[in-house]
Amino acid sequence: MELTFLDIVLFLLFFATAVGVSLYKSRKEKTGEDFFLASRGLLWPFIGLSLIAANISTEHFVGMSGQGAGIAGMAVASYEWMAAICIVLVGLFFLPKFLRSGIFTIPEYLEYRYNSTARGLMAFYTMLIYVFVTISAVIYSGGLTLHTIFGLKMIHAVWLIGGIAALYTTWGGLKAVAWADLFQGTALIIGGAITLFLGLHAVGGLGNFLQVNADKLHMILPKDHPVLPWTALVIGLWIPNFYYWGLNQYICQRTLAAKNLRQGQLGVIFAAGLKLIIPFIIIFPGIMAYQLYTEQLTAPGATTDAAYPLLIRNLIPAGIRGFIFAAIAGAVISSLASMLNSASTIFTMDLFKRRWKKDASEKTVILTGRVMTLIFVVIGCLIAPALDHPSLQGIFTYIQEFQGFISPGILAAFAFGLIFKRAPESAGVWALILNPFVYAVLLIFFGNLPLFNNLGMTIGSIAFLNRMAITFVIIISVMAFLSIKRPLKEPKVMPVRKDFDMKPTPAVLWLGLSVIAITIVLYIIFW
Repeated sequence: MELTFLDIVLFLLFFATAVGVSLYKSRKEKTGEDFFLASRGLLWPFIGLSLIAANISTEHFVGMSGQGAGIAGMAVASYEWMAAICIVLVGLFFLPKFLRSGIFTIPEYLEYRYNSTARGLMAFYTMLIYVFVTISAVIYSGGLTLHTIFGLKMIHAVWLIGGIAALYTTWGGLKAVAWADLFQGTALIIGGAITLFLGLHAVGGLGNFLQVNADKLHMILPKDHPVLPWTALVIGLWIPNFYYWGLNQYICQRTLAAKNLRQGQLGVIFAAGLKLIIPFIIIFPGIMAYQLYTEQLTAPGATTDAAYPLLIRNLIPAGIRGFIFAAIAGAVISSLASMLNSASTIFTMDLFKRRWKKDASEKTVILTGRVMTLIFVVIGCLIAPALDHPSLQGIFTYIQEFQGFISPGILAAFAFGLIFKRAPESAGVWALILNPFVYAVLLIFFGNLPLFNNLGMTIGSIAFLNRMAITFVIIISVMAFLSIKRPLKEPKVMPVRKDFDMKPTPAVLWLGLSVIAITIVLYIIFW
């Protein structure tokens, strides 16, 4: 799809504004708390929009929309609507504990609850996943989308995305990311709404769309469904959701930077409300694309991952393309910037300052964070082009499968430690050690991957969400055994920030319950 002069001007103007404002607002960052946690002063609109901007990327525009167009249909919306419930619960139960302790990173909490070994293990695992999976995957999928829709050369798209994200993240840290997200998150919602409106017009209106695609608008799929069986919804999907929204550094970092508990919780619930509309601006267009371009999406060698890009290529008129281009690029860049900032935070605070240079000055801490941001983006841009290998079975599968190596163990360590106050240090450490090995065994023998199939090692097929659930249950069982055998004599004493406003508000509870109620209604409508 060719971009007109007006499209290019709109694109450049949008990013000049977003990056310019973010650089200006973050020009006075002098301490580690300024750079990594925006001086702990974020208000709820920034937190909510930044959470959505960090979350939504081409994994959604390509992978989720493609699954909606393909065999999963509307059922893939569970990733969003169950996330809304999880976000509310995280805001009500996890966030107060994290803010009260005054932590910089999620791994830091594990040191207070268990020991430094648990913190080091989580930091190491998270660094590996961020750099070699999520950062590189976001850069690849973003480059592929810009290449498919707008005809940019893949190598140019990859370095364009990486370069813009690195520019303002390296300069201003989390405050720069949050201000840029304010623009990019808003553009994402508006751009998605434009695409939805044009798609509905093309298929003959909402009534005709619902009638023609009735078979794709069901949330509950059979238990033997290869992608999203209902058993995965009941058990498995909660694990990646609670890990992602409650314990994933690049998501949680903006909540840890809240001005007070009320602002943090309002921001989280605002994000949960926005999650309810995401399926309508991402999955609905994917299904519309299948209705309009069935032959192109089912032709030999074609894939439903092209659904959303195909819709944009054919329906978005000249003049608006520049804004849609900016919205999609912004979604990718927001996610990437958040990952880069959080990866550099974990490296600097959990590894460099905690283990290698405990007396590092504030200037050294900020410099280390900036240097590591640049290093991480270069590594991601170098790895990204290799992620189109067929053995990886698509970028969505690649991200989800590798998250399984850490998410069940991290969630088990946190959840068990929060509930059972006398769980010993060894329980948290073993949860993190066992996860990669248990999940690897399940992946090899029940993952149905081409490599292991060809070697004759696969003996069955279990959906990856169910494999996560099995891993989680095994780890929890081990932690329970260790806690029974060697419980702590006294519960761990957690740090408390005495200067922080932790006053809860009834409005937060009612707003959170309202989001959960609306989510339940949506499930009933699309049952």
